[in-house]
Amino acid sequence: MKNIETSISIIDIASIQNEVPSPKLLRSFYNAYHYQGFGYIINHGIDPKLINKVFEYSRRFHNLSLNEKMKVSLDHNHRGYIAINTSTDVNSKFEEIKKPNQSASFMMMREDQAENSKIYLSGPNQWPELDGFRPVMEQYNAELSALANKLMRVALLSAGVQDLSVMESFESPTTWLRLLHYPPLPGDSPNDLYGSAPHTDFGCITILAQDDIGGLQVQSPTGEWVNVPKLKNSFVVNVGDMLHIMTNGILRSTPHRVINETGLERFSCPFFYDPNVSLDVTPLKGTGKPNLPTVNYGSFLQKELAVSYTHLTLPTNREV
Repeated sequence: MKNIETSISIIDIASIQNEVPSPKLLRSFYNAYHYQGFGYIINHGIDPKLINKVFEYSRRFHNLSLNEKMKVSLDHNHRGYIAINTSTDVNSKFEEIKKPNQSASFMMMREDQAENSKIYLSGPNQWPELDGFRPVMEQYNAELSALANKLMRVALLSAGVQDLSVMESFESPTTWLRLLHYPPLPGDSPNDLYGSAPHTDFGCITILAQDDIGGLQVQSPTGEWVNVPKLKNSFVVNVGDMLHIMTNGILRSTPHRVINETGLERFSCPFFYDPNVSLDVTPLKGTGKPNLPTVNYGSFLQKELAVSYTHLTLPTNREV
């Protein structure tokens, strides 16, 4: 498929602080996420200085020696450093993926005081020995959690959902902040070698901050790969698989990929906002006759993560 220039919608969410979202905002959400599944959001209220700090610390972390980064290597609760060549999207529905993603990352999740052996993915985060790193990441995580909660409500309302009781499952959400580093791909790389192979996101809402390098592409409804470059003072926001189910397919979980052919390093910071792992995700009232199956989010995650990362195996004694 050919690549085309961006046609991603731009959504002004300045009014999202209102208790009742405006009809204009709901229409904008529906138009973007029913047809494309992706959009730029502007006037989101997150301080650009904080975003810049996140990127600064991401670069500092990835510039540490491999030995230092491996001190916080990814643990069984999916927190820590993910080295290059250790994640492969073998469950991709879009093409057969045999080569690992050409990216490395640091992953933090919701901060729990201690691991609960009965709750999947519970536990404290791992932190590198990098002065100032933790408070910046925790502040950013908290502010994006609040923003994502508002975006979830607007997304559900835009799809016709009238009973928002499902939002109770976001009182203790599953959150992921990932600091990604994509080295440049060699010029003679095979066509099936990606920074991030074609995939959809697992959960509900993804909020992406990216640098100026480019490389993110979204598949259009007609099959073309659409470039999604950085737009100043915006986030790229997309719908994941669980929100797709909640809205009975009204909002699209869209395939996307990263190919870094610039010869330069690429950095991005996606934030994933998902329900509690205990939630049975099902089409919600107001979205029409259910035509998608109910999925337990924790069970879904267990299976996906176990095959996508080389060190993970399915837990045998955990509730989901």
